[in-house]
Amino acid sequence: MVGLKPSDVPPPLGVKMASAGAAACIADMVTFPLDTAKVRLQIQGEKQAVGGIRYRGVFGTISTMVRTEGPRSLYNGLVAGLQRQLCFASIRIGLYDNVKNFYTGGKENPGVLMRILAGCTTGAMAVSFAQPTDVVKVRFQAQMNLNGVARRYNGTMQAYRQIYLNEGLRGLWKGTLPNITRNALVNCTELVTYDLIKEAILKHKLLSDNLPCHFVSAFGAGFVTTVIASPVDVVKTRYMNSPPGQYRSAINCAWTMMTKEGPTAFYKGFMPSFLRLGSWNVVMFVSFEQIKRAMMMSRRIEAPN
Repeated sequence: MVGLKPSDVPPPLGVKMASAGAAACIADMVTFPLDTAKVRLQIQGEKQAVGGIRYRGVFGTISTMVRTEGPRSLYNGLVAGLQRQLCFASIRIGLYDNVKNFYTGGKENPGVLMRILAGCTTGAMAVSFAQPTDVVKVRFQAQMNLNGVARRYNGTMQAYRQIYLNEGLRGLWKGTLPNITRNALVNCTELVTYDLIKEAILKHKLLSDNLPCHFVSAFGAGFVTTVIASPVDVVKTRYMNSPPGQYRSAINCAWTMMTKEGPTAFYKGFMPSFLRLGSWNVVMFVSFEQIKRAMMMSRRIEAPN
């Protein structure tokens, strides 16, 4: 998919999975405050504002959080977020080329439908493994660090344990269906758009296969992905963060949002979503390309002549 000339030897599966996991962790560390702001904006409206705090816009949300809860609040759930990326990105991104080749029989220049199918497949597979880490990450990002406000969880491992004890295994996999839907959409849109933009750039010789090309392709993929996936992402966030009994299902959550807040509720947090996905895609894909190339160079140097 990314970073290789036709004459290059395709990197082994292990290299792609390790590169994807490492690049996604780097991207998460850089963009995590935007993700936290997105979560706070998405859940705003489902309950009364705690302490009269209301969030207005992505940068307003970040500044309000820093002022009322301290700068560390922007990184609530980072440990679970990194755990998620190690499980999630290594599968959904690292396996994409192999699954695409499996569906097409190794054919060059596969059609858009085969690319979409491969993206949906690896996205769904990744969610099946990584869902508990996503639940914990979202709940940490949603909880407020204010004096007089009870904290839901005090540590990542304690959160896994408490969710399991109070809600069972179903609690750890809460919101799996909307998350599979969301990540199948995100994964196929993100990877397929990146693939198509990059191929078009190289085909028309607008840029060579280097950092500027990767940057433009990743930024375009981030915008398209945000537009398509935002409604499902909002429902996923609210449903995973909700206490037991608030919603009967993800569909009930979506219906409640529609009837109580209107259709615009599905695009709450759109700007932080775009800023986060756009910047995340840029950092992740650029890092992915460079890490993968460095690992391949290292293998060639170490290989005997």
